[in-house]
This record gives sequence, C-alpha cells and structure tokens, in this order.
Amino acid sequence: MNNITDTLLRLVSDFKGSFDGAFNIREDGECAGRQSTEHIQIESKTDAPGIIVRVMPGTKGETVYIPACVTHGNLDDLVYNDFYIGEGANVKIVAGCGVHTDDEQEARHNGIHRFFLDKDSHVLYEEKHIGTGKGTGAKRINPVTDAVLNEGAVMEMDTVQLSGVDSTLRKTTAKLAARARLSVRERIMTDGQEQAKTEFDVVLDGDDSGVDLISRSVARGNSYQEFHSAIKGKTRCTGHSECDAILVDHGTVNALPALEASHVDAELIHEAAIGKIAGEQLMKLRTLGLTEQEAEEKIISGFLK
Repeated sequence: MNNITDTLLRLVSDFKGSFDGAFNIREDGECAGRQSTEHIQIESKTDAPGIIVRVMPGTKGETVYIPACVTHGNLDDLVYNDFYIGEGANVKIVAGCGVHTDDEQEARHNGIHRFFLDKDSHVLYEEKHIGTGKGTGAKRINPVTDAVLNEGAVMEMDTVQLSGVDSTLRKTTAKLAARARLSVRERIMTDGQEQAKTEFDVVLDGDDSGVDLISRSVARGNSYQEFHSAIKGKTRCTGHSECDAILVDHGTVNALPALEASHVDAELIHEAAIGKIAGEQLMKLRTLGLTEQEAEEKIISGFLK
C-alpha cells in the first residue's frame, strides 16, 4: 500500500493505520489488504473484478470497510461488489473512494455495488468521495448502487462529495418490499468547471414501505449539477424527495423530480429549493465580526453538515 493510498484512506474512511473488523482495500484495481471476521466473510468474485461480502443472519454492531483508491493517472478502475445481508443483521458499511493524479492523465473509478437485504436486516452505508493531486488530468468517480430490500429491511445511505472530483454520475436504484425503508442523505459541493449528476429511481413495491431522499448541494464557480429523482408508489406507501441547493458565483443546478403513484394509498411528496445565500444570514454573521467570505463559508459548512 503506497503513501497516496494511505492519505486517501484517511480522508474517505477514517483510516488510522488499521481497520477494526472486516475490510477490503482496493488500490489501483488490485486488492491491497483483506480481512474477514467470524460473522462477515469477504471473497473475490470469479466472474468479474470485485468482491462478495456475506453478513451472517443476526450479526450485530460490526463494520465492514471497503475503500477504493486510484493513485495515479491513466487508470480506469471498474469494480463490482455484492453484499448479502442476512436476516436480522445490523451492520455498518464504509465505502469511501479517492482518486489522485499529478499529471495530465485521467484517473477514474467506477464502483457498482449491489445490496440484497434479507428480512428485518439493517444497513448503514457511508460513502465519501474525494479527488486530490496537482495534475491537470480529470478525476472522475461514477458510483452505482442497486438495492433490494426484503420485508422489514432498512437501509440508510449517507453519501458525501465535497472536493476535487471533476465529474461524477451517481446512480441509485432500489426496490422495497413490505415495511422496508430506505433513507438517503446526499451532500455535494462542486467548484470551477466540475460537474455532478445524481439519479435516484426507487420502486415502493410492498405495503407500508417508504423512502426519504434528501440532497443538499452547493454549486460554486462555473460548476454544474443535476438532480433527478423518480419515486414510484405501487401500493400503500410513503415517499419523500427533497433537493436543496445553494448557488455561488456562476454555479448552475437543475432539479428534475418525478413522482408516479399507481395506488390510491400511495403518498408521495417532492420539495425543491435553489437559490443564493440569504443576505440577512450574511449580515447577521458579519455583525458578529466575520468577514463576508468567512460568513459565507460558515453558512455553507452548516448547510452541508
């Protein structure tokens, strides 16, 4: 494991020299370290690059770390990871990704993650993305998450991308059975010429299933963002989608919500708000001694927290 990988791991997965629990470290398309535990097994896929993670039924309180790092340009990394979460299990999965280049060559990571949650299982899925390096080569991260939640299963997603990624296309699809719940909290900041596109497609297929999608973003410089969310309620269910964005400089945000209800008891809601930082917020902080720039940064930090 090289020094750039060590730095990226500390940024995206709270790495402190080692991981406590099951882990798989991916470095430049190869495995740089792996450990299974008594209740969580990690093995290599035989038909594609990537891993299979199996969490035994009833497993509680364990964490799985699966960070991926691209440490130089001229690399296009593609990985397929599958997660099988046993009935009644309750685990945390940390899946950070960092890309780095110091030259004019592009560095790219494409992570395709599929989740299969058995009855009454619970997953907290954390994903941090970052781009680093002084090179002019583009830094690209394109994550795909596909989740199948069986009866009573719960999945919480906390995704963050705040720095250095030139281009990202983030796709999340999910299908929920009865009483299953999906909660997503997304935070994105772009600057310069960076572009970020988010796509959600969720099907509520079982009675009393529910989804809550919340995206908060800041578009600075000349950056561009798109937010697409589609919630399809096919039975008695609840769905909520929310996009809040702050524009700074010449940033652009395009929000395109879609709701499809095909059952009389499907309750679906979408909210969207795009605009600049309110003048009264800046004024209030400036009266406390902050400069305009310091006040702006304080507001943005709180907004994306």
